[in-house]
Amino acid sequence: MINIKLLSGILGLAVCTSCSGFLDVKPDQKMAIPYTLEHADLLLNDYSTMNASYPTLVEIGSDDYYLNTSDWLSLSDIDERNAYVWSDEENISVFQWANPYKTVYISNQVLEVVDQVDRATDPALFDRVKGGAYFFRAFAFHQLARIFARPYNAASADRELGIPLRLSPDIDYASVRSSLTETYDQILADYKLAASLLPPNEGVDGRPSRAAAYAALARVYLDMAQYDMAYLYADSALTIHPVLLDFNTLDWNSAAPVPRFNTEVLFPATSMLAGPLGQSFARVDSNLYDAYEVEDLRKVVYFQEHDFDPDTYFFKGSYDNTAAGIFVGLTTGEMLLIRAESAVRTGRDGSALSDLNTLRRNRLQAEGFTELQITAPDALLEHIIAERRKELIFRGLRWADLRRLNQEPAFAKGLVRIINGTRYELSPNSLKYTAKIPVQVIEQTGMPQNNR
Repeated sequence: MINIKLLSGILGLAVCTSCSGFLDVKPDQKMAIPYTLEHADLLLNDYSTMNASYPTLVEIGSDDYYLNTSDWLSLSDIDERNAYVWSDEENISVFQWANPYKTVYISNQVLEVVDQVDRATDPALFDRVKGGAYFFRAFAFHQLARIFARPYNAASADRELGIPLRLSPDIDYASVRSSLTETYDQILADYKLAASLLPPNEGVDGRPSRAAAYAALARVYLDMAQYDMAYLYADSALTIHPVLLDFNTLDWNSAAPVPRFNTEVLFPATSMLAGPLGQSFARVDSNLYDAYEVEDLRKVVYFQEHDFDPDTYFFKGSYDNTAAGIFVGLTTGEMLLIRAESAVRTGRDGSALSDLNTLRRNRLQAEGFTELQITAPDALLEHIIAERRKELIFRGLRWADLRRLNQEPAFAKGLVRIINGTRYELSPNSLKYTAKIPVQVIEQTGMPQNNR
């Protein structure tokens, strides 16, 4: 059996040896060319590459937390310092860009293998591997698009720049930016192929299932503000896997109360390390903390008071059960909120309220829970969006939500930072909601930079 670490490590040179994320010189792959379904399957099992290195750059700019001046000044990564204050400076590090493209490269390598294998040898494994590769490629593309491409707007997407869509492991062709429409069309197409191939549920931690593919489609359609489709796919995911964690059953006093790979996780994924989002630095926004009801168990499952800074709180509720990076995967809790928001936006108020109450029943103390009775659609939508922020804090979703909701005047929000006496502001729909592509990528590929 070929060694998975050797195989994925050598193939990973296709990203790591080039600052642009794509090879300038071919690596020697003689020892690591995968050619069987078993090899391809092993590549997708490489959790550290396929599940655990997604970008954090723009989530650093979100409004769910703040940094003290001294902590901001102590950050060693200049890109992270700049992202916190929405600076116009160029991004220096390539890892926020290159790591997802490594996932894309390996996915493309797997797809090339399965296209040369007779499906009849093992139809179930063939479909699972091929579907997994499409899923991982789409997931990486979507993470990149949320950062390095403009927020999706159907009226302008044909004219906006998207991301390079690498669809082959071939390293000799130029990387060019697709349109935003082409980017999202590719993401959707990959996820739909994944859903058609993957088993309904997956027994291996880290691997996607059909339920996960449906959930990912719901997330993408939500970003696109196509709420009828978001409802459809969230509902499909929940039909297969409706299970929620009951926070009444967790150890609230634990340093990490939420179990890893718990029953609510549809697909586990985490970000790379991010200094500003770490427990020692990031202080939860006080207005957000105060928005949780007294009976809301997320107050004790998600947060803990700083010993050295009373009346300030840090986040401890990672769905990866760790303080390293943030969880960016898919859960049934997120799907309930997508279905609820999409329901009220498409005239299904009863369904929306039911989903909202289902989530809250599993988040509030059992003796303190009472069902909400909200009849006005606008009030219900406002409550669901507020619940979404409380449920999905430190999940890599807030920045995407700001990008989407800023396009609606009723939910548009300006952000403010104050560092060392200097006030920094981010207005709704600012061009700063799209990160600059690392300067070395621009220099090596010649692709257009994002405007500021």
